[in-house]
Parts: sequence; C-alpha cells; structure tokens
Amino acid sequence: MTKTLDDLFLDTLKDIYFAERQIVKALPKMARAAQSEDLAEAFRNHKEETEGQIERLQQVFELLGKPARGKTCEAIQGIIEEGEEIIEDFKDTPALDAGLISAAQAVEHYEMARYGTLIAWAKQLDKKEVAKLLEETFEQESTADLELSKLAEKSLNAHAKAA
Repeated sequence: MTKTLDDLFLDTLKDIYFAERQIVKALPKMARAAQSEDLAEAFRNHKEETEGQIERLQQVFELLGKPARGKTCEAIQGIIEEGEEIIEDFKDTPALDAGLISAAQAVEHYEMARYGTLIAWAKQLDKKEVAKLLEETFEQESTADLELSKLAEKSLNAHAKAA
C-alpha cells in the first residue's frame, strides 16, 4: 500500500495530539517548580491554553472524520524528561528558572515545527478549515515562546548568572 501525504498528515496530527496531552500534564509540575511567580503564572496560563489546543485538535480530527487518537511521540517524551532532569538537578538554585525556560522553549519550538508542517500540508491538501485551526494554535505557541524569552531576558537569566 502506498502511503500518501494524507497519511503522513494524519500520522503527524496523532503525534502532536499525544504531545499536547503530555505537555498539559507537565506544565503544572513546571509551575510548582518555578521560583519566580511570573514564570509559574506563565506555565499556569499556558496549561489553560494547551487545554484549548487539545480541544482544537479534537475539532481537526472531527473535520477529518477520524477518531482523536494520539501516537506515542518519543521526541516530546525526551524533551519533557530533560525538563524533569533540570528540576531535579537545579532545584533550589538561582539557575532553576533559567533552566525551566530553556526546557519550556524546547517544547514550544518542537510544537511550532510540527504545527508549521501541518499547516503547510493542510493547505497543500486543500483543508482550509483545518489549516485555520492549526494556525490559531501556531500563533499561541509563538506567543508563548516570545513571552518566555521576555521573562528570561527581563530578569531570570541575570538572576541565574549573578548567583
């Protein structure tokens, strides 16, 4: 059987669906670990956003007439694991929050890469409504990444260095 772009699209959609569901579980742990209240708040807000992104992905599956099912994504599991190692290795140190931001940005960049690809494929496959939903999520991920950079540059990186 020949695999098509449609098959690849669905496969990648299942991957990001799995990833988002893992991320929504990881964000509260990151919020609890954060020393800066601003960073903890950013993680809590992004958890709510991620819940909306999961719902949006469920809409995409519905539009495609497919069940909303994830497919194990080892990449996101590895990125989340790295974040957990940072929490463990840098607990109670001034560098912890800078490390948490770095871990969170690795997640955001993974998501942005996946959503960017899915948007391009959705357009190629003439799935305009699907592309629109995915673009909404891509924008949120990009904004979250920028907010994390602002937090890091505003104080958290300097705090980590000063100590």
